[in-house]
Amino acid sequence: MGKAKVTDAVDKFSHEPNERKLEQLSVLVLQTFGNFMLATATSVILRCEGISKAYGQVGAISDLSISISKGQIVSLLGPSGCGKTTLLRLIAGFERLTKGSIFLGDRLVSYQGKEIPTEKRHVGMVFQDGALFPHLTVQQNVEYGLTKNSFRKDIINDVLDLVGLNGLSDRMPHQLSGGQQQRVALARALAPEPELLLLDEPFSNLDPSLRDQIRLDTRQILKKHSTTAIFVTHDQEEALVMGDKIAVMNQGNIQQFDVPHSIFHQPTSKFVAEFIGMADFVNAHLEGSDIVSPIGNLQCPLDILTKNPSSFEVMVRPDCLDCSLCSDKPNGTIESKEFRGASFLCYVKLRTGETVRCLLAHTNDFPLGAQVKITLRHEHALRAFSQGLSIDSQIPL
Repeated sequence: MGKAKVTDAVDKFSHEPNERKLEQLSVLVLQTFGNFMLATATSVILRCEGISKAYGQVGAISDLSISISKGQIVSLLGPSGCGKTTLLRLIAGFERLTKGSIFLGDRLVSYQGKEIPTEKRHVGMVFQDGALFPHLTVQQNVEYGLTKNSFRKDIINDVLDLVGLNGLSDRMPHQLSGGQQQRVALARALAPEPELLLLDEPFSNLDPSLRDQIRLDTRQILKKHSTTAIFVTHDQEEALVMGDKIAVMNQGNIQQFDVPHSIFHQPTSKFVAEFIGMADFVNAHLEGSDIVSPIGNLQCPLDILTKNPSSFEVMVRPDCLDCSLCSDKPNGTIESKEFRGASFLCYVKLRTGETVRCLLAHTNDFPLGAQVKITLRHEHALRAFSQGLSIDSQIPL
């Protein structure tokens, strides 16, 4: 009945976007779903419900839903073209929804083509290149994000101090390093105290050594400021470092949304497993209570036993495997290797013809063609997949 009320109210509105009408609709939604909204308004900053975005016949976002709590930093991770930047633009109000609704706190800001303007959403944004005004000083760039009513000298000083640039307020952008320019962009976005901060691959143009430090500093700044943020990246390591939670996107939807440890160790699909870190898969089958695989017999977890699949794949990551020279019943041959400083990444061809990767300490420089024994380390949990999905996340087979 509640949904019918909202639909009836929307039908009364004209098709032209009207901020006042959207605010009235937001009040109606609050009245209709009041108990739920009041319970979550203080803890949930962003809620997207069944949102879609299409450009003509091409779908960019498809029936996507996500909820982000106050103070959380969420890494939005996915391959190029998966819809990450489109989602940010929808949240910011730069694009109109095709379907669904977006709430910021208790305010309905997007619903069926009706939008609250970007400048009234209380959302900050940091772009890839920082987008600083080259003719303005550091202080003037930060001031630019403030209205006349909100401008105060102490705000500028506080936010520049927060990002470690208090002594550089009179410098021009060209007098700053790449990392300092990104700090100015962050300060400008934080100065108006947005409800939500959107960061679209802000470190992609920085040198690797600088990127590592600036992302650590940025996370500390956001946490110190208790800022709710969405951090877009296609770098898996960056997503793991930055996010309290990670949303893995593919083809316009979220494949998995969880804390970094669970995303890495308990992926719900092969896509997520392969996209977050290195993952290989070997064929396996059940014999009694054992899993028979080319890396040895493994103890079968209960969730696999109860579903009793006829065949499946076991996920192995390079750090999950032990590799030792072996002349008696080896199960693999080292085909190639990469020296990575502290370790070797070895490509081992198993007797079944499958290839797995394993990490060896830099002191274990095994020769190419060496016969080796590959086994799964006991401390690593087993993850099995059937038809591309994790077995314990599937409907019973």
